[in-house]
Amino acid sequence: MSQFEIRLPKMGESVTEATITNWLKEVGDVIEMDEPLVEVATDKVDNELPSEAEGTLIQKFFEVDEVAQVGDVIAIISTDGEAAPVEEKKDTSVNSAIVQETVVAPKTNGTPVALEKSSSDKFFSPLVKSIAQKEGITMATLETVSGTGQNGRVTKKDILAFIENGAPAATITANATQKAPVKTQSVANNPDGGFLANIKQPIVVAGPDDEIIEMDRMRRLIADHMIMSTHVSPHVTSYVEADVTNIWNWRKKVKAGFAEREGENITFTPIFMEAIVKAIKDFPMVNVSVSGNQIIKRGHINIGMATALPSGNLIVPVIKDADRMNLMGLTKSVNELANKARNNKLTSDDIQGGTYTVTNVGTFGNVMGTPIINQPQVAILAIGAIRKVPAVIETPDGDFIGIRYKMFLSHSYDHRVVDGALGGMFVKRVADYLEEFDATREI
Repeated sequence: MSQFEIRLPKMGESVTEATITNWLKEVGDVIEMDEPLVEVATDKVDNELPSEAEGTLIQKFFEVDEVAQVGDVIAIISTDGEAAPVEEKKDTSVNSAIVQETVVAPKTNGTPVALEKSSSDKFFSPLVKSIAQKEGITMATLETVSGTGQNGRVTKKDILAFIENGAPAATITANATQKAPVKTQSVANNPDGGFLANIKQPIVVAGPDDEIIEMDRMRRLIADHMIMSTHVSPHVTSYVEADVTNIWNWRKKVKAGFAEREGENITFTPIFMEAIVKAIKDFPMVNVSVSGNQIIKRGHINIGMATALPSGNLIVPVIKDADRMNLMGLTKSVNELANKARNNKLTSDDIQGGTYTVTNVGTFGNVMGTPIINQPQVAILAIGAIRKVPAVIETPDGDFIGIRYKMFLSHSYDHRVVDGALGGMFVKRVADYLEEFDATREI
């Protein structure tokens, strides 16, 4: 029987894994070359993976909601017409009967947790193994968990239910001959269990007139990411008001001609981004990330722009090397990414690699906000609504009251590495660049 291995391909910069969200073909189905085989999710983007061969699907190695690593074999296709399922593969990269591998997990109660290979040839997905490691569950204990997946496979729900219901004390294998008992704790009670160690969510009972709405996958990802960010980074927000009358009048003057010439609109967003990029060049220490006790100073300025999707969820496509673009280039990039977001056409690459994020809360009529940092970045700028307000105007002949277009800039930053002086000076510099905008420039 000729067989073709379908492996999880690399789907973007820094993408190392993906969650299987839906199998479009079942074992025994005939599939054509380039026909969609499976739907996967990487971070916030869903992708359909086409078949790289023509034949019959004879084996799947991952269930829905399980995580596969880039390069893992996720399915096998018979290419010679024979449709008999093959024996389930136990390891997609190495021969587990030959290689005795020990995976070291995070410490539990000060003792490194190790996860041995299964002695019963039982298959466990990378996600289930990862959860077991973090919870201090040994392979011997893991093999006792009842599985509800295909062929009795242990799923994510099975292992979480096992932990929630009180997993027995785990036995940690330090090596082939030495064993030490370690008490298994849930994440909620484990002092080393991560940023949610001591957080307990309230249990809410729905009333008879209430409607229960299940979070979709993207909303769950956003929720987890936001909770993580607020626990990782001590947030501080500085506010500055900017007079953008020159920008308002300039855009009003050029927008009709630009739309006729280019076939698209020019918005305020690329103008704001241009000012932000200039300010980042002046204060590069807001364009950093934190890894342990190290500060990583980014060599590129990649600006993420928070964008609302038709579903109501939020996504952050990224303009790569924004400092190398003029206003026309920024305008084209902003419009292209916004259109792709609205039509659910963003790829994994489109949302990877951001070093600083901008969110336009003014789109919803908000004058300011306190945005949450988009990890692993250390700062984010919220742009408020442009308002026509009375203002004091200074002239050589004295002060007078006039009508000006103004807006608030809200800069949230990670106080571990961005002090109030830096965070405040940065947002003030952005405002300065906006107020100094040349209303005579061409585009």
